[in-house]
Amino acid sequence: MESMDLIQELVARSRKAQAVLEGYTQRQLDAIVRAMAKAIYDNAEPLAKMAVEETRMGVYEHKITKNKGKSRIIWNALKGQKTVGVLRVLREEGLVEVAKPMGVVCAVLPCTNPIVTPMCNAMFAIKSANTIIVAPHPRAVGCTARIKALFDEAFERLGCPKDIFLALPDASVEMTQKLMNACDIVVATGGAAMVKSAYSSGRPSFGVGPGNVQGIFDTDIDISAAVPKVVASRTFDNGIICSADQTVIAPRATYAEIIAEFVKNGAYYTDDPAEADVWRNAIFPDGVMNKYLVGQGVDKLAAAAGVAVPAGTKLIIVKAEKAGRGDVLSKEKMCPFMSAYAYDTWEEAVEIARQNLLYEGAGHSVSIQSNNREHLVYAGLHLPVSRVLVNQTCATMNGGSFANSLSPTTTLGCGSWGNNSISENLSYKHFYNTQRIAFEKPDWRQPTDEEIWGD
Repeated sequence: MESMDLIQELVARSRKAQAVLEGYTQRQLDAIVRAMAKAIYDNAEPLAKMAVEETRMGVYEHKITKNKGKSRIIWNALKGQKTVGVLRVLREEGLVEVAKPMGVVCAVLPCTNPIVTPMCNAMFAIKSANTIIVAPHPRAVGCTARIKALFDEAFERLGCPKDIFLALPDASVEMTQKLMNACDIVVATGGAAMVKSAYSSGRPSFGVGPGNVQGIFDTDIDISAAVPKVVASRTFDNGIICSADQTVIAPRATYAEIIAEFVKNGAYYTDDPAEADVWRNAIFPDGVMNKYLVGQGVDKLAAAAGVAVPAGTKLIIVKAEKAGRGDVLSKEKMCPFMSAYAYDTWEEAVEIARQNLLYEGAGHSVSIQSNNREHLVYAGLHLPVSRVLVNQTCATMNGGSFANSLSPTTTLGCGSWGNNSISENLSYKHFYNTQRIAFEKPDWRQPTDEEIWGD
């Protein structure tokens, strides 16, 4: 079958299924969404194994945690939320708000998150009576097919159309582009080129910018409590999570103590300029992240650099020469590797983070270990990021957590800084149109010119 014929057939099937979903009640839609989350939760282990084997990156145990954690928290966030029919009646404003589905969603998937990203996007879409067609990464076609099979079993039990979730069998760039052009809305989670392509599709699109989360340590922290959180963030799933801390920006007065705590928690550290160059060349040959080291463990990083590290090492920390464009180590490193910087004042710490973000990752996030509210507000005011995460494990909590109020998701918008249309966590609220029925406000009156123009 010709590629365009295949796209037309998939979209036609999806539209037919969406017409059925549009007649479903909120209770029926929620039953479907719950069943999808439960299918991933109940099959977390085999899906994690398949993801590691097919994509050849990440950590099996961490992917189990991710599969169970995301399915649990996303369903919990969606449960009880109104997404069809009348949303709100605002009597004083004379408004009635009504939710309307958008239609057929195209979701472009990354190989770094081949299980929970399609689950998350599909749950958001179907929650609002949309259908979805996913375009898997070529290195995760098998994972997507398995998810489709699990979902189909759930759909059959519920008696709903199986075509509410479809997948491209050929995940080529050409086919993905054609799919984006044919659907009603696009969600692109992946590389910058794919996100740009989504925004060029002529369809409403949600994309993400690159991560490069800056990790800042304040002077007032409990170092022994803060460092393990950052180690857990940086090493989770071998560092492929976009929300993982990328840097150690530490006070010069306690720099040695903080680094010592990192070493105690499994880090290998060097501030030798010659060795730093070896690591630069290994991680960033020709200034670009080494694709063969994405999602790989420390043993492979060390082998690529030709550096012997102690057995049991969890991550590598190298002191950078400069912040921002002065050092390629200031960029995002999609493996258990961090760059380190020392600062004298809080303003200098924030400026180091700002320069690194402007080099790569503007709009994403900063992770700060601090108890100083004034410092936290200062950082928020001066850094071009959509999220400032405080005293948490960024990799696993920045995308929503039971401990914070960020929307649970796998797609984190980076605003205009990251060339994205949203500066928040993607959620179900982005998957329906809101119709407003406007009545005259009760007891309305037009203000006088004196009231309008007066001081």
